[in-house]
Amino acid sequence: MIHLHDIRYVRLGTPDLDTAVKYATDLLGLGVARRDGKAVYLRSDSRDHTLCYFEGDPQDHTAAFEVDTAEELDNAAAVLEAKGYKVVRGTAEQAEQRYVREFINFKDPSGNSIDLVHAPHHSGRRYFPSRDAGITGFSHIGLRTLDGRRDEAFWTSLLGAKVSDRIGEAPLLRIDEVHHKIALFPSTYPGVQHINHQVESVDDVMRAYYIMLERNIPIKFGPGRHPTSGAIFLYFEGPDGMIYEYSTGVRLITEEDEKTYRPRAFPAIPSSFCMWGAKPDIPEFKT
Repeated sequence: MIHLHDIRYVRLGTPDLDTAVKYATDLLGLGVARRDGKAVYLRSDSRDHTLCYFEGDPQDHTAAFEVDTAEELDNAAAVLEAKGYKVVRGTAEQAEQRYVREFINFKDPSGNSIDLVHAPHHSGRRYFPSRDAGITGFSHIGLRTLDGRRDEAFWTSLLGAKVSDRIGEAPLLRIDEVHHKIALFPSTYPGVQHINHQVESVDDVMRAYYIMLERNIPIKFGPGRHPTSGAIFLYFEGPDGMIYEYSTGVRLITEEDEKTYRPRAFPAIPSSFCMWGAKPDIPEFKT
């Protein structure tokens, strides 16, 4: 079994790097860690970076997860290869570009590009947002899946994730106490479906709502509250059609909770996504 310590970063290609970075700083509220050639690294917490925009295909997405030791990384490569997955070990130059000591890359059964990294860099300086967004950190991603049940089995049997809840065929998966770090949403093609940042309070969610309205940024869902994780949320559109989410108040499932907790099954209807009645304008959330 491969143990994932935490989610680490997302890498997104874009044909317009300057516009993407302006959005990430002026609207999303991330801080620029550095610009390195044709890539810009952005911070949302104490990590070196949690989002990297680079000049490239806007469908080129990679999500990264951290493992604790070099031995665990080697074991992960062996486990994946034994199950028939092609594993590519990153070169020293590629590791430097990701600000990690070493990493491997593979694709999940739906074709999502995944980095497993060892010894990722932390920043020696505090994170200061480019605007007062209230962000406390990068928290989770939605991934598209071509077969939810198959991919749920992959993430749980090989990568140690646990199912917290399901909405129809969409499993919400945890790798630590947070209700979910990965959500798999049925689609017809792979890629990162949305990127979540936690914010401090409901005030930050609502402040963002009015900022997005004022700046004519499409609101895709919310404000609302998820009946699964209990989080209050807002989804809005970013560069190249990427969906970003702010949320606060996500449920934790502690070690003590694990003794009695059982995943719940929610039907694939709007009220399973929002208990307040908000309707999503996101294809994977529509039924």
